Amino acid sequence: SMNHLRFFTLCFFVLISVKNNAQVTEQNYRIYSVKAAKEIAIAEITEDMKNADVLFYGEEHNDSVTHYLEHKIFETLFQKYNSDIALSMEMFERDVQPIMNEYLTSDVREKNFKKDARVWSNYKDYRPMVEFSKLNKLDVICANAAGRYSNLAGRKGQKGLMDLPQESKKYFAPLPYDTASGKYHEKLVGLFDQGSSKKKKQPSMGESFSLVMAQSLWDATMAFSIHEYFEKNPTKKVFQVNGRFHSDEHFAVVTQLKKYNPKLRVLVISSGSDESFPNVDWKKFENQGDYIIITDPKVPKTYKD
Repeated sequence: SMNHLRFFTLCFFVLISVKNNAQVTEQNYRIYSVKAAKEIAIAEITEDMKNADVLFYGEEHNDSVTHYLEHKIFETLFQKYNSDIALSMEMFERDVQPIMNEYLTSDVREKNFKKDARVWSNYKDYRPMVEFSKLNKLDVICANAAGRYSNLAGRKGQKGLMDLPQESKKYFAPLPYDTASGKYHEKLVGLFDQGSSKKKKQPSMGESFSLVMAQSLWDATMAFSIHEYFEKNPTKKVFQVNGRFHSDEHFAVVTQLKKYNPKLRVLVISSGSDESFPNVDWKKFENQGDYIIITDPKVPKTYKD
């Protein structure tokens, strides 16, 4: 009968989605604690969060194993700290915070939310965490500054941002913000030089575009968003998800956050694939964060670089 057919079709789809998720298991990653100098399980990160305020997850945006892990870590944090946990994301910008809040707390359709919140093209990678937050009534911080602002900062510096209407200035870090310095600055400049040698990464803004200015606005804004959240919610713990460049070596967002609030206790996960997996030489990665997660390069990426 028609109902039977429907049921079988449903089962078939459930099987397909289960199969896709089942691609990732504990066999596909290794977690190393720099402080303990040994491989650990997720539960130990959650335990360490007892004495910390912010946990950064520095990711490669198309790493399937990472997306599985982020959701898993977020879930275990929730199991331990319940409503004291909040999610903060590079993937959403400050000016869409009201849209995020509407979606989390009311019956706004997901289709409308996705369009109005300008979700990333690989939003399916982050969706489980947003849906988990909605289900469990957890806050989601839209932490970043919109691309139009970082582009303006790159072209015209902080002066360009000063000239914006007053109303717009609440959507990024207060001016003047600190710009990258020292080793992080060198790292950014290196990235820029690398980009110029690869044709596809050539900035179309011409040579006068300052990557340091643009990137620093993103870093400062994410840090400020987290800081601002703590001002209003001092007892919470925040799980911040961003590209690893924004938190590796405790640079970037982490450095900026310390400037806004030196008292906040921060832990950093640095995550990525490596050909050596599963026989990882941890010494090679130790300076990247408090925890190093190396993922299995054989697991298909969620999109091509």
